[in-house]
Amino acid sequence: MKDLNTADLPFYHAQADECAVFETAHENGLPLLLKGPTGCGKTRFVEHMAARLGLPLHTVACHDDLSAADLIGRYLLKGGETVWVDGPLTRAVREGGICYLDEVVEARKDVTVVLHPLTDDRRRLVIDRTGEELAAPKSFMLVASYNPGYQNVLKKLKPSTRQRFVSIGFEFPSPEVEVPVVMRESGLDEARATALVRLGGKIRTLSGMDLEEGVSTRLLIYAATMIAGGMAVERALEAAVIAPLSDEPDTQQALRDLAAVIYG
Repeated sequence: MKDLNTADLPFYHAQADECAVFETAHENGLPLLLKGPTGCGKTRFVEHMAARLGLPLHTVACHDDLSAADLIGRYLLKGGETVWVDGPLTRAVREGGICYLDEVVEARKDVTVVLHPLTDDRRRLVIDRTGEELAAPKSFMLVASYNPGYQNVLKKLKPSTRQRFVSIGFEFPSPEVEVPVVMRESGLDEARATALVRLGGKIRTLSGMDLEEGVSTRLLIYAATMIAGGMAVERALEAAVIAPLSDEPDTQQALRDLAAVIYG
């Protein structure tokens, strides 16, 4: 591990022993799965740990059209010649870095087939198009994340894939953790950050509303940044919390009413 000052690292406030679990998984060549709601800090955690370990990080935002070729690479025309171009997974294996697959369940099914040889004792990446078989170096690590709350019949991480990873569960941070995070990331003072986090906590406990998920720490930071920049609280909450959470007028009004209670 590089001898880095913590001030040089992407900021991350640990909630438990997740940093130790990550380091242990990396030291032993184990793939890691991060489970938790959107905007709770999973991506920042990976960025923090990559910098902490001094490893290059290749982040892939998974989506419906993401294929195995997008991860491994493909032949492309350059200057009239056909050349092979590595994808992010192949680059991470060659460099001995971290490949982070964000929301892995969104990717096409052929992606998981490619990952399987990298998530067991083989630690191999087979590139059919070039005939190569790359052995992952000790420093290589595969990290994936997903939000269990969004799983459905069509998009679900199979047990056979899930059980190839060690796993860390993430939740929204406690107020004692979230308030300092919001303050640090936005520059907002403690009193107003505390009120904003209190509102976030109330929204997360609501039931019977048209909300797929509670407000993320990310959105609270957005709102805090706008407030710290001089925007009125009501307008900042409308733009950064209420509108992103729901398109339903009744739900939006209920959120406004809740904000009015918190802010008086």
